[in-house]
Amino acid sequence: MAGTTISPSLPAIEAAFAEVDKVQLLARMVLTLPALFVAFCAPLIGGLADRYGRLRLLTASIVLYGVAGVSGLFVDSLAALLVGRAALGVAIGGIMTLVTALVGDYFVGPERERYLGLQQAFTGLGGVVFVLGGGMLADFHWRAPFAVYAMAFAIIPAVILFLTEPRRFGAASPVAASQAEAPVKWLPVAALCLLSFLINVAFYVVPSQLPFQMRAIGLTAPSSAGLALGLHNLVMAGTALCYGRLRASLSIPAIFGMGLALMALGFLLVSASDTMPSVLIAMAVCGAGLGVAVPNLMSAAISVATPSTRGRIAGTVTASMFIGHFSSPFASQPWIESFGYAATFRDAGFGLILLAFAAAAVGLFWTGLTSHRS
Repeated sequence: MAGTTISPSLPAIEAAFAEVDKVQLLARMVLTLPALFVAFCAPLIGGLADRYGRLRLLTASIVLYGVAGVSGLFVDSLAALLVGRAALGVAIGGIMTLVTALVGDYFVGPERERYLGLQQAFTGLGGVVFVLGGGMLADFHWRAPFAVYAMAFAIIPAVILFLTEPRRFGAASPVAASQAEAPVKWLPVAALCLLSFLINVAFYVVPSQLPFQMRAIGLTAPSSAGLALGLHNLVMAGTALCYGRLRASLSIPAIFGMGLALMALGFLLVSASDTMPSVLIAMAVCGAGLGVAVPNLMSAAISVATPSTRGRIAGTVTASMFIGHFSSPFASQPWIESFGYAATFRDAGFGLILLAFAAAAVGLFWTGLTSHRS
């Protein structure tokens, strides 16, 4: 829900605030500004979670998410809209960091890999529902998709009833205590942060620029962009369900290489697309790559963390992801103004090909870097 729900509204938001200086960039920041505040807050929230526990922070983050999300229904200026999106970013930083830490607390080994695949699959399925709904609502009014964020409030009773605080915040077991003393290998953490940043700079070209690219080739209805982004998320969900099986036979760097190569092909196909069917094919290919790349990021982050540092490392990797989200328009918009939308998607695809080769090269020494983790 965080970004793609309102992505089909971006052209209409730009038109509604056309008198605002630099509205072309600021309208896209409605989508990406939350990422900056995720980057600021996720490591801090991760540290608090490692010290004080997960669930109270998670509940508070979900409440803030709902309140900040629906603010777009009522505010009457672009500045106020951006303030609400900033608060949403604080909430996202809490939710993503705390959930990733809880995955490491609750699951180990193959069970964890299967769960991460399911998590990303449901992320994709939610994206199908919310982006299609956002596209259809945007056909009525650009504010309408912001109502979808109220659904966050329905999650709070489930958190209270069904989630449990990990035992290590009570009486820690000797095994957990010994694992907590193991030093973190910060080189793979730094590599993950860089990779996470670059993947998300490239990926966020899709929700922030695809509606404009589609309008440039004559596909002007917001619901058309919603359909394309929805298919992207549906295919992402399907491939994510295969992540556990892939991880049983392939290394983390090999899966990164495969996912990045598929994303690159999707971007290159977008750059050549001039009809709705060709855009849909491109989004399906790109979604297939992202469906394995994102759970792989989370799995890698957990694999290099100790129990006592899961919150901080999850927060750091999450921050890197969302710095990439925030930076994406600053990287893509000047390129678009100089070379156009199609060339921007093409060149981002070439960049992802280079990143795929780099991930494959990292595979030569990844096992040695992370051999002390379960």
